[in-house]
Amino acid sequence: MMKVATELCIFLFNTSCLVLISGLQLQSMPYDYSATTECVPEPQRAQYGGGIIVNPGFDHNIKDWTVFEHGTIKERTSNDGNTFIVVSNRTQPLDSLSQKVQLEKEMIYIFSAWFQLSEGSDTISVVFKINGSELVKGGHVIAKYGCWSLLKGGIVAKFSSPAEILFEVKCPGVELWTDSVSLQPFNKTQWRSHQADSIERVRKSKVTFQVNHLNETSLEGATVVIKQTKADFPFGCGMNYHILTNIEYQKWFVSRFKYTTFTNEMKWYSTEKIQGQENYTIPDAMLKFAKENGISVRGHAILWDDERFQPQWVKSLSPEELREAAAKRMKSVVSRYSGQLIAWDVVNENVHNRFFEDKLGENASAVYYSTAYYLDPNTSMFMNEFNTIEFSPDQVASPPNYIRKLKQIQQFPGTTGMLLTIGVQGHFSRGVPNIAYMRSGLDLLGATGLPIWLTESSVDSNPNQAMYFEEILREAYSHPDVEGIIMFVGPAQAGFTNTQLADANFQNTPTGDVVDKLIGEWGTGTHTAIADSRGMIDISLHHGDYDVTVTHPLIRYSKKLNISVRKGFSPETIHVKMHA
Repeated sequence: MMKVATELCIFLFNTSCLVLISGLQLQSMPYDYSATTECVPEPQRAQYGGGIIVNPGFDHNIKDWTVFEHGTIKERTSNDGNTFIVVSNRTQPLDSLSQKVQLEKEMIYIFSAWFQLSEGSDTISVVFKINGSELVKGGHVIAKYGCWSLLKGGIVAKFSSPAEILFEVKCPGVELWTDSVSLQPFNKTQWRSHQADSIERVRKSKVTFQVNHLNETSLEGATVVIKQTKADFPFGCGMNYHILTNIEYQKWFVSRFKYTTFTNEMKWYSTEKIQGQENYTIPDAMLKFAKENGISVRGHAILWDDERFQPQWVKSLSPEELREAAAKRMKSVVSRYSGQLIAWDVVNENVHNRFFEDKLGENASAVYYSTAYYLDPNTSMFMNEFNTIEFSPDQVASPPNYIRKLKQIQQFPGTTGMLLTIGVQGHFSRGVPNIAYMRSGLDLLGATGLPIWLTESSVDSNPNQAMYFEEILREAYSHPDVEGIIMFVGPAQAGFTNTQLADANFQNTPTGDVVDKLIGEWGTGTHTAIADSRGMIDISLHHGDYDVTVTHPLIRYSKKLNISVRKGFSPETIHVKMHA
């Protein structure tokens, strides 16, 4: 068997892992988020050695694998000596190979496998059959003939039960080729431990303070107070027009957030309700408020690809009239705010929807991205979509389909050099969030090399809302490819009903407590430390800008300095010399 051994063993958080391959014992390797969106000549070995899957690489023919529904399965060997399984004579989408496993309640299961088809191209989904009848999709990949594609996904078990793993391919006539299947369980403690480890590596840097007299004598007992003045990681909140008149809302927002997106006020249906009568009074005033309070703004949205959310008058336009109206809208809003925003959602939700594509042609979205880039060349352009990481049954906007649309835009003339960014909304429904699918989706999106933001994160109201929201936010913050989070949440007085952070009296809800806790934990709190006998303080700081004050009980004067801590922070040791 000659699979590429690029990931032989994954560190299971606090658990050691050793694998014996070709007579060589390999030491455990740290878990990583690696994934690939490219198809490759030969599949890699199964992650985690296959986890709880028996015979994951088909070294033992088809042992422990059976046919699900119809078709036949058999082992095949490539010209390079790699063995894999082929399902042929398929007549239904779910005709595939399968294996039974036992799921344990509240365990998080990461799934991966490699696929190829005997001809053409199609979407393959991993399906978990639970309780004998319920079919739960756990991930998708677009596979084709001639190379192997990685499906990465997962499931969170809501209860303990036997399950059968199988695969869906819409086109029944093609052969399904499968290799390197893996299902690895993690408990919540292991998962949280990995998040903490990743945050330490990705979001923080170690800093050492050396406090001395001018004569180089160490100052034991010196006090160093470190206060973050600006966080490097954007963690913000949606804002609506209530901010202009509600003083309590203003105080609540400004005390917490330095990044925002206007929820509706910049959208076309808000600024041009009647054709030819543009009114930017509200978004202008909101942007002025944001600037006065040091709040960076994402532009949302130039156009929306959903027919339901066009201005009413737009829906009846002919294609040529629509082309003219959309061009006018683009020039009006982008030119007005050019250079004043940190991002634009250019054609909102253009994976699920295709209003402009159906009216103006397949390249409609790409044309508008090119135009926005021309009008505002130094601002990031986002593809903003829902259900890409939060809802595994939604195949339409799955990571592979999102990436396919993304590449269409990247390859269009006029977009070279554009600051393109991946925007996944992160609206989670009321059930247990599928954190395994979320992580796998972020891995796949991150493999594009583009930055990722959660742009509208929220959780439907339910008794466990605060706990679920914390799980989602921690998962995003700990992922190395995520570069920002904006929540579409807020206080009751601003009209937020789904995910409220404060009640009508601006008292925190439990979900609000979670957000405030994370704001403090991720760096905006004040750190106080005492120098040891060597006059040294070692501390790990979240990336950002800091004011530092150094005092000593025997010295009248304090020392103040400013530091900026980023990835690769230098110098690692900051020397502070105190006057006697």
